[in-house]
Amino acid sequence: MKLLHNERLLEPIPHQTEPDWNQVSRIPIQECAEPLVPLSLAPAPIKVFPAYNRLGTPGAVADCFIREGVYRRLLEAARSLPNGLSLVILDGWRPWRVQQYLFDSLYETMHHQHPDASESDLIAMTREFVSIASRDPQAPSPHLTGGAVDVTLCDADGLMLNMGTRFDEASPASHTNYFEKPSEGSENLLIRDRRRLLFNSMCQQGFTNLPSEWWHYDFGDQLWASYSEAPIAIYGPSEFNLKS
Repeated sequence: MKLLHNERLLEPIPHQTEPDWNQVSRIPIQECAEPLVPLSLAPAPIKVFPAYNRLGTPGAVADCFIREGVYRRLLEAARSLPNGLSLVILDGWRPWRVQQYLFDSLYETMHHQHPDASESDLIAMTREFVSIASRDPQAPSPHLTGGAVDVTLCDADGLMLNMGTRFDEASPASHTNYFEKPSEGSENLLIRDRRRLLFNSMCQQGFTNLPSEWWHYDFGDQLWASYSEAPIAIYGPSEFNLKS
């Protein structure tokens, strides 16, 4: 990776604890009523690849929608990247149906992999990578608010970079700081620096990261409020009229 114009983008990714979802759900929400906007209209260096729609996930929409404030911060994060790199948006706001499908699918996978695990353990393992589908106005799933985004990087030819795991891979290597531990091999160091670049470019614009997923970032929702120690969240559950 070439020398960066902003060396802070290669600062190490700190260790963060997993969220306490009970505490997260108790953070008050003062809805700011920002609209959902489509990312397909965003200028370079943002690219949009609605992953769940392309995979045929039931109910997944064909664009990535996010709150307006998130949109503007994503643009600034993308513009801070070194020349030749772009930010790829894989997912944003989700209909409740999609959230439920993703949770149920991963739960069944965990059940198959750990047939002797208790229901509470299976739920905990699933929640590490997919939050429970909730439309509760006081405790919505992050992606239902339009404040959560899944992102990665691509090169000047539009090819997504190797970030160490697949998007949505439920494995320890998906933890954001997994490659911060001492390791050998130039490829591991390259992956480490790519994750650092993504993490720092997003965090400099006010986003917070879910520690178990290198691709997941939040702004304005309860998970963001928890990690940023904000007294309130500003985004509650949101809806988008697909017929408009």
